[in-house]
Amino acid sequence: MDRKRGNILFDLDGTLTDNQVGIFRCIHYAFKELGVPLEETTDLRWCVGPPLQLSLTQLAGGDPSLGKKALELYRARYRETGIFENRLYDGIIGSLESLLPVFDLYVATSKPSVFARQVLSHFEIDGFFKAVHGSELDGTHTDKGDLIGFLLAHEKLSAPTWMVGDREQDVLGARQNHIEAVGVTWGFGGEEELRKAGAQTILHHPSELFPAFRGL
Repeated sequence: MDRKRGNILFDLDGTLTDNQVGIFRCIHYAFKELGVPLEETTDLRWCVGPPLQLSLTQLAGGDPSLGKKALELYRARYRETGIFENRLYDGIIGSLESLLPVFDLYVATSKPSVFARQVLSHFEIDGFFKAVHGSELDGTHTDKGDLIGFLLAHEKLSAPTWMVGDREQDVLGARQNHIEAVGVTWGFGGEEELRKAGAQTILHHPSELFPAFRGL
């Protein structure tokens, strides 16, 4: 039986893949279809990380009904096109290859599981992960703390476990479940956001992942 040093949970959007183009285009499409198009210069980076329903509702001026319709339109385009307007961050595959013999790897994403598995399969990195845990289309487990808690219980993880992510939700979710958080700045958050949330370890490029975990 192989012996691993622990478990690493990876966020998906902004950590393994850069899906900015797909997300932004789907958001613009949704609001254009609703008849309330967004300005092309609208800052949407803050929408990546938090539960999408909440972000779309905020963009809709706080109207939950309009936010729900926007989510339906977003998903309609995302399923067909947006999911593939995406790319792996440089260095991710090499880092996963280095980590896999030493740690058990999992995905913990607020993205619906059905989409997360498609993305991982599309980039042929699904084989690195023991399991993929995401939210459900009905909104279950969109909160990162709830998601991490469910993953830890479902997978019966008892060895040292870390959460790797680019947004404060990843760090706060890890802290809520009493596991260590490793923040990464190549995604949609930033060092200030991650440190404020409580991340003790901050990485700036995927190539730093294996050296960092080798030293933990």
